[in-house]
Amino acid sequence: MSIIEIKNLTKKFDDTIVVDNINLNIEKGEIFGLLGPNGAGKSTTISMICSLLHPTSGSIELLGVNAKKNSTEVKKSLGLVPQNIALYKEFTAYENIKFFGELYGLRGTNLKEGIEKALNFTGLSEFKDKKAKTFSGGMLRRLNIACAIIHKPKIIIMDEPTVGIDPQSRNHIMEAVRELNQNGTTVIYTTHYMEEVEALCSKIAIIDKGKIIAEGTKEELKDMISDKRTLAVTVNDVYELNINKINNVEGVMEVSIDENTILINSSKEVSNLDKIIRVIEDQGAKILDLGFKEVSLETVFLSLTGRSLRD
Repeated sequence: MSIIEIKNLTKKFDDTIVVDNINLNIEKGEIFGLLGPNGAGKSTTISMICSLLHPTSGSIELLGVNAKKNSTEVKKSLGLVPQNIALYKEFTAYENIKFFGELYGLRGTNLKEGIEKALNFTGLSEFKDKKAKTFSGGMLRRLNIACAIIHKPKIIIMDEPTVGIDPQSRNHIMEAVRELNQNGTTVIYTTHYMEEVEALCSKIAIIDKGKIIAEGTKEELKDMISDKRTLAVTVNDVYELNINKINNVEGVMEVSIDENTILINSSKEVSNLDKIIRVIEDQGAKILDLGFKEVSLETVFLSLTGRSLRD
Protein backbone atom coordinates (compact mmCIF):
# COMPACT_ATOMS: atom_id res chain seq x y z
CA MET A 1 0.00 0.00 0.00
CA SER A 2 1.42 3.38 -1.04
CA ILE A 3 1.48 5.88 1.81
CA ILE A 4 3.07 8.56 -0.41
CA GLU A 5 2.40 8.78 -4.14
CA ILE A 6 4.28 11.35 -6.20
CA LYS A 7 3.28 11.84 -9.84
CA ASN A 8 5.13 13.93 -12.46
CA LEU A 9 6.42 16.29 -9.78
CA THR A 10 8.23 19.36 -11.13
CA LYS A 11 9.53 22.49 -9.43
CA LYS A 12 10.97 25.50 -11.24
CA PHE A 13 12.53 28.61 -9.76
CA ASP A 14 12.30 31.19 -12.54
CA ASP A 15 13.70 29.28 -15.54
CA THR A 16 15.69 26.78 -13.49
CA ILE A 17 14.23 23.27 -13.15
CA VAL A 18 15.19 21.97 -9.70
CA VAL A 19 12.90 18.90 -9.60
CA ASP A 20 12.22 17.42 -13.02
CA ASN A 21 9.07 15.31 -13.48
CA ILE A 22 9.76 12.71 -10.79
CA ASN A 23 7.54 9.78 -9.84
CA LEU A 24 7.80 7.90 -6.55
CA ASN A 25 5.69 5.43 -4.58
CA ILE A 26 6.65 4.98 -0.94
CA GLU A 27 5.05 2.01 0.77
CA LYS A 28 3.66 1.99 4.28
CA GLY A 29 6.23 0.73 6.79
CA GLU A 30 9.31 1.44 4.69
CA ILE A 31 12.49 3.24 5.64
CA PHE A 32 12.93 4.95 2.29
CA GLY A 33 16.33 6.43 1.48
CA LEU A 34 16.34 9.51 -0.76
CA LEU A 35 19.94 10.01 -1.88
CA GLY A 36 21.67 12.51 -4.08
CA PRO A 37 24.67 14.84 -4.30
CA ASN A 38 24.36 18.41 -3.04
CA GLY A 39 22.01 20.41 -5.27
CA ALA A 40 20.33 17.28 -6.67
CA GLY A 41 16.81 18.33 -5.61
CA LYS A 42 16.37 16.34 -2.38
CA SER A 43 15.54 19.23 -0.06
CA THR A 44 13.17 20.80 -2.59
CA THR A 45 11.34 17.48 -2.95
CA ILE A 46 11.07 17.15 0.83
CA SER A 47 9.76 20.71 1.13
CA MET A 48 7.02 19.89 -1.39
CA ILE A 49 6.07 16.66 0.41
CA CYS A 50 5.72 18.74 3.60
CA SER A 51 3.66 21.41 1.77
CA LEU A 52 6.30 24.03 2.56
CA LEU A 53 6.66 24.59 -1.20
CA HIS A 54 4.02 24.19 -3.89
CA PRO A 55 4.93 22.20 -7.03
CA THR A 56 5.09 23.94 -10.39
CA SER A 57 3.27 20.89 -11.74
CA GLY A 58 2.47 17.33 -10.73
CA SER A 59 0.88 16.00 -7.56
CA ILE A 60 1.67 14.52 -4.15
CA GLU A 61 -0.73 12.33 -2.18
CA LEU A 62 -0.14 11.31 1.43
CA LEU A 63 -2.43 8.65 2.88
CA GLY A 64 -4.64 9.17 -0.16
CA VAL A 65 -5.00 12.91 0.45
CA ASN A 66 -3.82 15.57 -2.01
CA ALA A 67 -1.07 17.53 -0.26
CA LYS A 68 -1.72 20.81 -2.08
CA LYS A 69 -5.49 20.85 -1.54
CA ASN A 70 -5.37 19.57 2.05
CA SER A 71 -2.06 20.86 3.39
CA THR A 72 -3.32 21.32 6.98
CA GLU A 73 -4.59 17.74 7.16
CA VAL A 74 -1.41 16.40 5.57
CA LYS A 75 0.87 18.24 8.02
CA LYS A 76 -0.85 16.50 10.95
CA SER A 77 0.31 13.15 9.54
CA LEU A 78 3.90 14.30 9.08
CA GLY A 79 6.89 14.86 11.31
CA LEU A 80 9.91 16.70 9.93
CA VAL A 81 13.44 16.58 11.31
CA PRO A 82 15.07 19.31 9.20
CA GLN A 83 18.69 19.45 8.09
CA ASN A 84 19.22 22.69 10.01
CA ILE A 85 18.39 22.73 13.72
CA ALA A 86 14.92 24.25 14.19
CA LEU A 87 14.64 25.01 17.91
CA TYR A 88 14.31 27.96 20.27
CA LYS A 89 17.67 28.14 22.03
CA GLU A 90 16.32 30.14 24.99
CA PHE A 91 13.58 27.55 25.63
CA THR A 92 14.17 24.44 27.72
CA ALA A 93 13.84 21.03 26.09
CA TYR A 94 10.39 20.68 27.67
CA GLU A 95 9.29 24.11 26.41
CA ASN A 96 10.50 23.40 22.87
CA ILE A 97 8.57 20.13 22.64
CA LYS A 98 5.50 21.77 24.22
CA PHE A 99 5.61 24.59 21.66
CA PHE A 100 5.65 22.18 18.71
CA GLY A 101 3.00 19.97 20.32
CA GLU A 102 0.67 22.96 20.59
CA LEU A 103 1.33 23.81 16.94
CA TYR A 104 0.03 20.34 16.08
CA GLY A 105 -3.10 20.98 18.14
CA LEU A 106 -2.26 18.95 21.25
CA ARG A 107 -3.76 20.18 24.51
CA GLY A 108 -4.12 19.11 28.14
CA THR A 109 -3.35 15.50 29.03
CA ASN A 110 -2.52 14.55 25.44
CA LEU A 111 0.09 17.29 25.30
CA LYS A 112 1.63 16.45 28.66
CA GLU A 113 1.82 12.71 27.92
CA GLY A 114 3.20 13.39 24.45
CA ILE A 115 6.01 15.53 25.87
CA GLU A 116 6.99 12.88 28.42
CA LYS A 117 7.00 10.12 25.80
CA ALA A 118 9.06 12.21 23.37
CA LEU A 119 11.59 13.02 26.10
CA ASN A 120 11.86 9.36 27.13
CA PHE A 121 12.15 8.18 23.54
CA THR A 122 15.04 10.52 22.76
CA GLY A 123 16.81 9.99 26.09
CA LEU A 124 16.40 13.62 27.16
CA SER A 125 14.17 13.26 30.23
CA GLU A 126 16.91 14.22 32.69
CA PHE A 127 17.69 17.35 30.63
CA LYS A 128 14.10 18.52 30.16
CA ASP A 129 14.58 21.71 32.24
CA LYS A 130 17.86 22.72 30.61
CA LYS A 131 17.88 25.36 27.89
CA ALA A 132 18.57 24.20 24.35
CA LYS A 133 21.50 26.63 24.07
CA THR A 134 23.42 24.48 26.59
CA PHE A 135 23.01 21.29 24.54
CA SER A 136 25.67 19.57 22.44
CA GLY A 137 25.11 19.09 18.71
CA GLY A 138 23.96 15.52 19.24
CA MET A 139 21.47 16.50 21.96
CA LEU A 140 20.06 19.26 19.73
CA ARG A 141 19.49 16.70 16.98
CA ARG A 142 17.70 14.42 19.44
CA LEU A 143 15.58 17.33 20.65
CA ASN A 144 14.69 18.07 17.03
CA ILE A 145 13.42 14.49 16.74
CA ALA A 146 11.43 14.82 19.97
CA CYS A 147 9.69 17.91 18.56
CA ALA A 148 8.90 16.05 15.33
CA ILE A 149 7.32 12.96 16.93
CA ILE A 150 5.22 14.45 19.73
CA HIS A 151 2.01 14.19 17.66
CA LYS A 152 2.71 10.55 16.70
CA PRO A 153 3.00 11.11 12.94
CA LYS A 154 2.40 8.26 10.52
CA ILE A 155 5.24 9.56 8.34
CA ILE A 156 8.48 11.11 9.56
CA ILE A 157 11.02 12.78 7.28
CA MET A 158 14.60 12.91 8.48
CA ASP A 159 16.78 15.24 6.42
CA GLU A 160 20.41 14.46 7.29
CA PRO A 161 19.69 13.99 11.02
CA THR A 162 23.24 12.92 11.95
CA VAL A 163 25.29 15.74 10.41
CA GLY A 164 28.10 16.98 12.64
CA ILE A 165 27.41 14.91 15.73
CA ASP A 166 29.37 12.48 17.89
CA PRO A 167 29.25 8.70 17.23
CA GLN A 168 27.21 7.98 20.39
CA SER A 169 24.45 10.42 19.39
CA ARG A 170 24.56 9.11 15.85
CA ASN A 171 24.01 5.54 17.06
CA HIS A 172 21.18 6.75 19.32
CA ILE A 173 19.45 8.43 16.38
CA MET A 174 19.81 5.37 14.16
CA GLU A 175 18.31 3.18 16.89
CA ALA A 176 15.48 5.72 17.23
CA VAL A 177 14.79 5.46 13.49
CA ARG A 178 14.59 1.67 13.73
CA GLU A 179 12.28 1.83 16.74
CA LEU A 180 9.98 4.39 15.12
CA ASN A 181 9.75 2.17 12.07
CA GLN A 182 9.11 -0.97 14.13
CA ASN A 183 6.25 0.90 15.81
CA GLY A 184 4.62 1.49 12.42
CA THR A 185 6.03 4.83 11.29
CA THR A 186 7.07 5.21 7.65
CA VAL A 187 10.43 7.00 7.41
CA ILE A 188 11.95 9.04 4.58
CA TYR A 189 15.66 9.32 5.29
CA THR A 190 18.33 11.44 3.61
CA THR A 191 21.99 11.28 4.56
CA HIS A 192 25.52 11.76 3.25
CA TYR A 193 26.67 8.62 5.09
CA MET A 194 26.26 5.52 2.93
CA GLU A 195 26.80 3.20 5.89
CA GLU A 196 23.57 4.59 7.40
CA VAL A 197 21.70 3.75 4.19
CA GLU A 198 23.13 0.21 4.24
CA ALA A 199 22.07 -0.23 7.88
CA LEU A 200 18.61 1.35 7.75
CA CYS A 201 16.93 1.64 4.38
CA SER A 202 14.64 -1.00 2.88
CA LYS A 203 14.31 0.88 -0.41
CA ILE A 204 16.31 3.68 -2.05
CA ALA A 205 15.84 6.30 -4.75
CA ILE A 206 18.81 8.19 -6.19
CA ILE A 207 18.10 11.70 -7.43
CA ASP A 208 20.56 13.66 -9.56
CA LYS A 209 20.05 16.95 -11.39
CA GLY A 210 16.39 16.89 -10.40
CA LYS A 211 15.63 13.44 -11.86
CA ILE A 212 15.20 10.03 -10.26
CA ILE A 213 17.93 8.02 -11.97
CA ALA A 214 17.55 4.76 -10.04
CA GLU A 215 15.17 3.20 -7.54
CA GLY A 216 14.92 -0.14 -5.79
CA THR A 217 16.17 -2.26 -2.92
CA LYS A 218 19.88 -2.29 -2.13
CA GLU A 219 20.26 -5.58 -4.00
CA GLU A 220 18.38 -4.30 -7.05
CA LEU A 221 20.53 -1.18 -7.26
CA LYS A 222 23.72 -3.22 -6.99
CA ASP A 223 22.54 -5.53 -9.76
CA MET A 224 21.85 -2.55 -12.03
CA ILE A 225 25.47 -1.57 -12.47
CA SER A 226 27.16 -4.89 -12.89
CA ASP A 227 26.81 -7.99 -15.02
CA LYS A 228 29.66 -9.65 -13.16
CA ARG A 229 30.51 -10.85 -9.66
CA THR A 230 33.83 -11.15 -7.87
CA LEU A 231 34.87 -14.37 -6.17
CA ALA A 232 37.69 -14.12 -3.61
CA VAL A 233 39.54 -17.41 -3.04
CA THR A 234 42.30 -17.61 -0.41
CA VAL A 235 44.71 -20.51 -0.84
CA ASN A 236 47.72 -21.83 1.07
CA ASP A 237 50.17 -21.09 -1.75
CA VAL A 238 49.05 -19.03 -4.72
CA TYR A 239 52.31 -19.71 -6.59
CA GLU A 240 51.37 -23.37 -7.09
CA LEU A 241 48.63 -22.24 -9.47
CA ASN A 242 48.59 -21.68 -13.20
CA ILE A 243 46.29 -18.64 -13.39
CA ASN A 244 45.67 -19.23 -17.10
CA LYS A 245 43.75 -22.41 -16.24
CA ILE A 246 41.33 -20.34 -14.11
CA ASN A 247 41.04 -17.81 -16.93
CA ASN A 248 39.96 -20.62 -19.27
CA VAL A 249 36.94 -21.57 -17.12
CA GLU A 250 33.70 -20.64 -18.86
CA GLY A 251 32.36 -17.26 -17.69
CA VAL A 252 35.60 -16.04 -16.10
CA MET A 253 36.39 -12.52 -17.32
CA GLU A 254 39.44 -11.48 -15.28
CA VAL A 255 41.76 -12.94 -12.65
CA SER A 256 44.08 -11.03 -10.32
CA ILE A 257 46.13 -11.88 -7.22
CA ASP A 258 46.29 -10.05 -3.88
CA GLU A 259 48.86 -11.84 -1.70
CA ASN A 260 47.41 -15.36 -1.25
CA THR A 261 43.94 -14.39 -2.43
CA ILE A 262 42.78 -14.88 -6.03
CA LEU A 263 40.17 -12.36 -7.20
CA ILE A 264 38.07 -13.81 -10.02
CA ASN A 265 35.64 -11.61 -11.97
CA SER A 266 33.01 -13.80 -13.54
CA SER A 267 29.75 -13.36 -15.48
CA LYS A 268 26.62 -13.51 -13.34
CA GLU A 269 24.94 -15.44 -16.14
CA VAL A 270 27.29 -18.44 -15.84
CA SER A 271 27.22 -20.89 -12.94
CA ASN A 272 30.87 -21.91 -12.64
CA LEU A 273 31.80 -21.96 -8.95
CA ASP A 274 32.26 -25.75 -8.85
CA LYS A 275 34.49 -25.64 -11.95
CA ILE A 276 36.69 -22.89 -10.48
CA ILE A 277 37.11 -24.84 -7.23
CA ARG A 278 37.99 -28.01 -9.17
CA VAL A 279 40.62 -26.21 -11.29
CA ILE A 280 42.28 -24.79 -8.16
CA GLU A 281 42.23 -28.05 -6.17
CA ASP A 282 43.40 -30.14 -9.14
CA GLN A 283 46.60 -28.07 -9.12
CA GLY A 284 47.36 -29.07 -5.53
CA ALA A 285 46.39 -25.81 -3.81
CA LYS A 286 44.41 -25.94 -0.58
CA ILE A 287 41.45 -23.53 -0.37
CA LEU A 288 41.44 -21.76 3.01
CA ASP A 289 38.52 -19.41 2.40
CA LEU A 290 36.22 -18.30 -0.39
CA GLY A 291 33.29 -15.96 -0.86
CA PHE A 292 31.75 -13.46 -3.24
CA LYS A 293 32.69 -9.80 -2.73
CA GLU A 294 29.62 -7.59 -2.57
CA VAL A 295 29.32 -4.44 -4.67
CA SER A 296 28.97 -1.48 -2.31
CA LEU A 297 26.21 1.13 -2.51
CA GLU A 298 28.95 3.75 -2.68
CA THR A 299 30.19 2.12 -5.88
CA VAL A 300 26.64 2.11 -7.26
CA PHE A 301 26.18 5.79 -6.44
CA LEU A 302 29.53 6.75 -7.96
CA SER A 303 28.78 4.75 -11.10
CA LEU A 304 25.34 6.36 -11.60
CA THR A 305 26.13 9.96 -10.70
CA GLY A 306 29.86 10.28 -11.33
CA ARG A 307 30.23 11.71 -7.84
CA SER A 308 30.53 10.40 -4.30
CA LEU A 309 27.58 10.86 -1.95
CA ARG A 310 29.48 13.46 0.08
CA ASP A 311 30.39 15.66 -2.91
